[in-house]
Amino acid sequence: MASITDAVLSATPDPTRPMLTFYDDGTGERTELSALTLGNWAAKTANFFRDELGLMPGDAVVVDLPEHWQTAAILLGAWWAGAAVELPGGSGDVVVTTADRLDEHPDASETIVASLDPFGMGVPGLPVGVLDYGPSVRIHSDNFAPGADAGPSLGDRSALQVLDAAQATATAAGIASGSRVLSTRSWRDADGIVENLVAPLAVGASLIAVANPDEEKLAARAETERATVTLR
Repeated sequence: MASITDAVLSATPDPTRPMLTFYDDGTGERTELSALTLGNWAAKTANFFRDELGLMPGDAVVVDLPEHWQTAAILLGAWWAGAAVELPGGSGDVVVTTADRLDEHPDASETIVASLDPFGMGVPGLPVGVLDYGPSVRIHSDNFAPGADAGPSLGDRSALQVLDAAQATATAAGIASGSRVLSTRSWRDADGIVENLVAPLAVGASLIAVANPDEEKLAARAETERATVTLR
């Protein structure tokens, strides 16, 4: 069975077109990533997990992050490496989180902090032993050769279960290959990841994800971004 990441990256009709456009109305950020660029970040992340941290297929990675393009890259990289993604409340030797949530994960064997910076810059002043996601993954290859599927991909859900649910969600929402989906919906739990992140990407749509949305900007943004589906 191919990984969720393989399915997402193979679904796009044109790897040079935008796959994920991320807005944060709280900070003013707008970051646009093509399938090629997001795939490169996912490959770097997967190589980092496997080669630097020694992550084996089936190992658990706790992802404690809000909606962000870096979160998407980390999820895709973890799945490519064969990891089982766990969410806050789950357990795993590897935890990826933000600097302000380090105290929530005192027992992790490996802790990685994601800056959530628009350009993937690092985080100054991290405690000794805590790894900095952006600088750590940049040195790794843009290509990744995945191994065999090891089992669960998201909690206790297999890649096939995630992709089947994502396809059903996309069909119900009228999302198809080539759609441009403007969404303010959350990815912070397992259902949200499946329905609001994986679903549009797995059918070859472009996702325009808006965090901390300013309701007064959404109509104009939908027009500017040529959205064909809006999810709120």
